[in-house]
Amino acid sequence: MLDVINLALPFFGLIFLGLFCGKLKQIPETGLAWMNFFLIYVSLPCLFYRVLATTPLEQLNNPPFIMATTLATSSMFALAFAVGFAVRRQMAEATIAGLSGAYGNIGYMGPGLALATLGPSANVPVALIFCFDTLVLFALVPFLMTLSDPKQEGIAATTFEVIRRIVLHPFIIATVLGVASAAIHFQPPVALDRLMQFLQNAAAPCALFVLGVTVALRPVQKIPWEVPITIAMKLVLHPLVVLVLLSLLGPFDTSWVYTAVLMAALPPALNVFIMARQYDTWVAQASGAVLFGTFVSVVTLTTTMWLVKTGMLPANLLR
Repeated sequence: MLDVINLALPFFGLIFLGLFCGKLKQIPETGLAWMNFFLIYVSLPCLFYRVLATTPLEQLNNPPFIMATTLATSSMFALAFAVGFAVRRQMAEATIAGLSGAYGNIGYMGPGLALATLGPSANVPVALIFCFDTLVLFALVPFLMTLSDPKQEGIAATTFEVIRRIVLHPFIIATVLGVASAAIHFQPPVALDRLMQFLQNAAAPCALFVLGVTVALRPVQKIPWEVPITIAMKLVLHPLVVLVLLSLLGPFDTSWVYTAVLMAALPPALNVFIMARQYDTWVAQASGAVLFGTFVSVVTLTTTMWLVKTGMLPANLLR
């Protein structure tokens, strides 16, 4: 357990350090703009490119794994959406609620945490999960928002915008370039590779600190009862659903199963709040889901890491 705490503490420590600094020094939120740009357009793309470019192409071709993890995320979205709609009776608010119950912090926390816990064997499943979960996010949310208020934008315009966001997103571009590099066995110049390695290593600490600061700048309001339900779905039910689906569609390598469960156990992503603010709906609830989901995950995610490190988590429930 001490080894697990030593693994988890730096990650949560960076988040809470950012939270403390954000509360201590009231710097305007606009001060985070360049840091977010660095993370989204520079550091994290280097991480995903190097992960995929150094992976044999045949390891990336695993449709059953992709189907299991993406179906689990989609199922959790549908379930949390149903809870949100039952409470709010509005599709827009239910969409953000669905996002809070399905989309974990797979960009900021996921890669560093999985690699620290499981080592290089987590590289490929992390990249696959991130890529396809992100595709679901960028495709599903704009369409549902358009359906909730069809007067804002037409279906054709929304379709074009969704495709444009997917094609031009830096994470997706980095993923495509990484797969292409793996296919042709491209080796970048040594100086460029070392530069990308520096940027890759900066991704996790910068992202976690920024997450803490951003959460600190969110006002804490009374949390309606659907938020704890979506948090429980994300932190407890989502990992269980992933494990069940991987058991049904497997077998898979143990490290791949453990990586998928860890990624599913991550707290709601900051993107949940960003999307809520973008569409000006369920904003306070989304802020609460990110904040309290991160706090609760100190216990739930650490427990999941302990089960993984000790091998007590079964890699296949059907064996």
